[in-house]
Amino acid sequence: MQIKTYVLLITGLLNLILVIPASFAQNAPSSFDYESYDQGFKAVHDGDIDQVKTLIKKGFPLDKRDGSKRTALHIAAYQSHDKILSLLAEAGGDINALEYMRYDVITIAAVANDIELMNLALKLGGNPSNITSLYDGTALIAAAHLGHDEVVKSLLEAGAPVNHVNNLGWTALIEAVVLGDGSKKYVRTVRHLLEHDADRNLPDRNGRTPLQLAKSHGYSEISKLLSN
Repeated sequence: MQIKTYVLLITGLLNLILVIPASFAQNAPSSFDYESYDQGFKAVHDGDIDQVKTLIKKGFPLDKRDGSKRTALHIAAYQSHDKILSLLAEAGGDINALEYMRYDVITIAAVANDIELMNLALKLGGNPSNITSLYDGTALIAAAHLGHDEVVKSLLEAGAPVNHVNNLGWTALIEAVVLGDGSKKYVRTVRHLLEHDADRNLPDRNGRTPLQLAKSHGYSEISKLLSN
């Protein structure tokens, strides 16, 4: 009996870990990180444009990483410093680099619902098809999961892979259903996905389609969209 209880407990914990929101896995630089930063990283973090320009001219190492494998571009993204992001990318910084939790600038912006920064990252060469996060997902899946409908729309228009399946066995469409709450922003998210050819018949690992999942959650508006 004790062994059975232990197994059930572990199984429950594993299931909980699998559905941790994408935002929980992202970690912006902490005060501890900041204290360890050199002059360059502190200038990027603080949004000191003049100092960043000066450091770039002096050969600031754009591929340098902090203790969490963040580059200056990641730090700028987490702090939502659009102009500094542009400076760093135009100087040769890798806009598609992944930090230690495997997030790129586009996914950081998508999770933060920072559409201006995300669109800027796309213009600077960010790839919306990048495989990011420990879940082998995409920025689109992360945004759909959180119901960031305008971000979803923008990513789809930029060519994000609408039917990518992450290592949980979920597409952006499925995440919008199973990790959403059926509210208007998730209805809009589902609508955007369907308008860009999301496969409404692609099931999860248990063989449940998005429509079946929506009905099981009682999401009538989303179910109607998926039934059309």
